[in-house]
Amino acid sequence: MIQWYPGHMAKAKRILKDDLKMVDIVIEVADARIPVSSQNPDLKKLISKQTKVTVLNKKDLADPNYNQKWLQYFSEKNSEAAVLINSLTGEGVSDLKSVLNNTYDQIAAKLAKKGRNPRRLRAMIIGIPNVGKSALINLLAGSKITTIGDKPGVTRGRQWVNVGQKIRLLDTPGILWPKFSDEDKAYKLALTGAISNDIYDAELAAYKLIKFIIEINSQLLLDTYNLDFLEAHPYDILADIARKRGCLMTGGKVDRNRAAKIIINDFQAAKLGKITLEKPDNLEVGNKNE
Repeated sequence: MIQWYPGHMAKAKRILKDDLKMVDIVIEVADARIPVSSQNPDLKKLISKQTKVTVLNKKDLADPNYNQKWLQYFSEKNSEAAVLINSLTGEGVSDLKSVLNNTYDQIAAKLAKKGRNPRRLRAMIIGIPNVGKSALINLLAGSKITTIGDKPGVTRGRQWVNVGQKIRLLDTPGILWPKFSDEDKAYKLALTGAISNDIYDAELAAYKLIKFIIEINSQLLLDTYNLDFLEAHPYDILADIARKRGCLMTGGKVDRNRAAKIIINDFQAAKLGKITLEKPDNLEVGNKNE
């Protein structure tokens, strides 16, 4: 089982609990490919009084049909605002700004009734590592405010960022939870980049990925790797992919580790297609972590 919980995350969680008392709305950034698995169950327990909006980032890598189904799920089942964005291009950010501005207007109206002047909306942005929080903050602020990296855990500190004249945004480090009790969830997090690739075995992750893809659409593997058919077991399918991609060692032995990294990279770059690993009509898989 994959486990990864750096010491700074435990400290960040303690600080976040205190910071929640200062904010009006929480923006949780999730990965559109794994909307449930990329939400931290520990954070759900901490957020009680604040309004919450879920941002499904990396919409360009996920299945467009399921993107819309997930929006409907969050609005109808969870009764909370949700938006789809691509933090690399800015697509969908205007929808998030509309939610924030509406919240500001509601708070300003309440203050006006009490004879008080309006103040900036205090928002907090949270999310697991490498989900795109920093890129989103830079888009909201209109300039490069935070450090962006392709490795989980780049953002370590807290900082307030002004977004226009109405909003003040508190950035927080990416936080995972101390223990993954569901193997599929752990591998989904690893495959989408939330967990450092130094922590997990690429071959085991590739076997899981092949299994996930077969359950979604096995034709994606056949087409991407020019396979004539699929073997019964992911172990053998990975070997076939290795041969097709020339991942061979001395004596013709297949280099499984190299092939595993290829298929994982292909998935992360959407070369296998736009894939959503979780469906809103099959949530029992995504809820075993708690």
